[in-house]
Parts: sequence; structure tokens; C-alpha cells
Amino acid sequence: MTKRKFMALLLAAAVMCALITGCKDSNVRGKELVKLTVSEVTHSIFYAPMYVSINNGYFEEMGIDVELINAGGADKVMTALLTGGADIGFAGPEAVIYVCAQGKEDYPRVFAQLTRCDGSFLVGREDVENFDWQDLRGSTILPGRKGGIPYMTLLYCLNQNGMEVGKDVFFDDSIRFNAMTGAFVSGTGDYVTVFEPGATDLENQGKGYILASIGEEGGRVPYTTYFANAPFLENNRELVQRFTDAIYMGQQFVTENSAEVVAQAIAPSFPDTDMATITAVVQRYKNIGAYSDNGTMSEEDFDRLCEILANAGELSRPVKFEDIVDNSFAQAAVE
Repeated sequence: MTKRKFMALLLAAAVMCALITGCKDSNVRGKELVKLTVSEVTHSIFYAPMYVSINNGYFEEMGIDVELINAGGADKVMTALLTGGADIGFAGPEAVIYVCAQGKEDYPRVFAQLTRCDGSFLVGREDVENFDWQDLRGSTILPGRKGGIPYMTLLYCLNQNGMEVGKDVFFDDSIRFNAMTGAFVSGTGDYVTVFEPGATDLENQGKGYILASIGEEGGRVPYTTYFANAPFLENNRELVQRFTDAIYMGQQFVTENSAEVVAQAIAPSFPDTDMATITAVVQRYKNIGAYSDNGTMSEEDFDRLCEILANAGELSRPVKFEDIVDNSFAQAAVE
């Protein structure tokens, strides 16, 4: 080999090495994964974009190892966040609104939105071909925890249809969120609000029938969001941005793909649910526009949520959109 050829090969190898090294240094995938604990309000196909991001490796691509903890209620999510049991809370923004309204300093901030309407369905004991909300008069409903957004959205729907709880219809809110389906099957109440895949499971077992979508009736609201304590956001902006980027990738995947493809992606997160059910549930949520295509929250939707809270008597004082929501992370993910 001539000296000239040898030097050319050496130069080419050096350039290739620099390119490989540069790629590794600029790609967070080449670094050690940072663990983030996320406390989720419940485990549901309603949150498909997040499970897509987990199973498709989007978080890993962003250098993040996500640990999910099922809290079983927004109040428990907030407790986990405030006591250091979680880095990020995943629940309705009402949890943040309550803490802000109490005057707490350094209260959490919402930095991304995943769903944009109520994801629960009204389930009854009998199949009604042409269900009307007036059919609920005189009945008892299991609505979830008082003060929770599922409870308040249902209340809002009833009020919009001219019914008053305690007079025209009755609530049994003594049962924990995660125990409502079991209580209904055991004979408690005439109706229950259930998230998927629970609602479809009840239908498949012949133990209940889906009659209406609470989200479709209640309208568009920022239903499920990600939030973190203010100091955490301030001290970990780059990490939170990577987390939000991964969520956005999952949201785009759900938006751009069919229910069948999405179902295949999230199936590992629901090992006890068959593929046909997962696909049907994803399609049902797509039909009502439940999934946000990006993480930004609109002020109009926020105001509708505050209207629902006020209607339920749960908003002690007005709160400002800009005091609760930081859209900068979600906007950067889109850009």
C-alpha cells in the first residue's frame, strides 16, 4: 500500500470515528437513562399515547426510564407528588387547581396535556337502544370520588340536561374509584361510570351495557395532564423537555395510525386484555376525539373545566390559566 493510500484511509477512518463519536455525544440514547417516577391516576387505554411512548421506546430514545405507579385517584397522585413519592403527576388538572386555590407556595404546574375530554362511559344494567339522559331520573349512580373530575363532569352533564343530584337523580360516592366496577357488579347502584377497558369488559361479560360517553356529552376539557412541582420544573427543564418530547411522539403516533396499529403498540401494557377489545376501545376513544394530538392546553378548554368545577361547588376562588399552565414545554415539542 502506498503512503498516499495509507494516509487517505487513515483520514477516512478518523472522520468516521469523529462522526460516530459526535452522534453518540449528541444522542441521549447513548447516555445512562434517567429514571422518572410517574404517578398515574389509573391504568387505562384512555392514556394510549403514553403507553405508545413507553412500548415504542420513545422515552428510552430521550434518555428516560419511566416507572409508572398506579395511584388510584387524582388526590392520591397529588399526595405522591407533594410527599416526594413521584417526580411527575399524571391526573386531571383540577388537582393542581385545588392546591393553587389553597394559597400554597411553589404549587405544581401543568406542563403537558394528554386527553381532551372525559374518558368514562355510563354503564347500565340493561341494554337501551335509544338512551336518553332523562332515563336516569330516580336512579342511583356510582360517580366516583366527590371533587374528582369524573364526578364533576357527570354532574355537569346531568345539570345540562335539567337534572339535580339529590332530587332527580342520586349519587353514591362512598365507593373508591378502583372499587366501583366491582360494587356495581355486586348489585350496588343502577348505573356506574367506568373507564376503558373496564366498560367493554362489563359488556363482554354481560354484566353491563355502555349507554353514553360522558366525554362526548360534557364537551372538550383538559382532562388528563402531566404536572410537577415548581422547583422540579425549574431545576430540570431539559429533562422535562425530553419527557414532553417523548409524549408528543406518542401522541403523533396515535393521531397518524389506525386503531389496529395503536392497539398492537399498547398491547404489552394490557396483558390481560385481548387484542380485539383493545382495538375496539382505541377506536371508541378516537371517535369521540379523546386523544390530544399535542401537549398544549388551550385557555378556552381550561375555562370550561373551571366552569365544571364551579358548577360542582369545588372552586373556592378563581384561578388564572397562566398561574396553572406552562405550555412552553409542549410548544417546544411541537416546534
